[in-house]
Amino acid sequence: MHHLLCLTKSSMYFDLELIKCVSPIMKLKCIIVDDSSMQRTAIARLVNNHPNLALVAEYSNAIEAKNGLKNYDIDLIFLDVEMPIINGFDLLESLDNPPQVILITGNPDYALKAFDYNVTDYLYKPISLTRFDASVKRAVAKYEQINKLDEEEEYIFVKSNLRQRKVVLNEINWVEALGDYIKLVTTEGNVVILSTMKSFEQKLPKDKFLRIHKSYIVNLEKVEKFNSKKVEVAGTSVPLSRNKRTELAEALYNV
Repeated sequence: MHHLLCLTKSSMYFDLELIKCVSPIMKLKCIIVDDSSMQRTAIARLVNNHPNLALVAEYSNAIEAKNGLKNYDIDLIFLDVEMPIINGFDLLESLDNPPQVILITGNPDYALKAFDYNVTDYLYKPISLTRFDASVKRAVAKYEQINKLDEEEEYIFVKSNLRQRKVVLNEINWVEALGDYIKLVTTEGNVVILSTMKSFEQKLPKDKFLRIHKSYIVNLEKVEKFNSKKVEVAGTSVPLSRNKRTELAEALYNV
């Protein structure tokens, strides 16, 4: 989840303060699949009025929806079960890696079958606002849980002392050049490997790490403060190139 970073001048440093009250609201990108134009309109109204949802597209049948999913990165589908030719369950079976799904139907007999497809929730028509909000809350919680686990599991393997070693990316504080080698300074200790800074930089996610100096790459989430010449990372000051100050400030804003 993103936090808005506020830069305030303090003792010649910019202190990075997490201000949760003005953090951007997370929105799940969603589509509606329903053969009834009246039902699509009703669901779209609920979606557009919800702060955690962003409506990307509406489809009147499963074929259009499947083609549309090839063009968009979707987090959530509001899917009608009873549709002609290809119903909601048929669509789910045809998807290799479906996003979260909230099934919508007027038939309570589908409830048990719905959860065989690992759907997030199940809504009966007509849909009440209270029940809709509860379903979305469940979808948001599931999204956050999935993405937190993915983040925690991000790692790379590096060769150190003639053996492969697993390094969790979130545990890296910074990377430092040491001649023909580089040193990974992590929360679990230092790891020295044979590599160039350029080569290793390409292995790191650009939204989480930034090269701030010819000899230093920092984990943006570990940056505590910085001024025109130094960056404090996990309690230690490292040098900052003058031409990297603006890029660093912009990168921290988006962490």
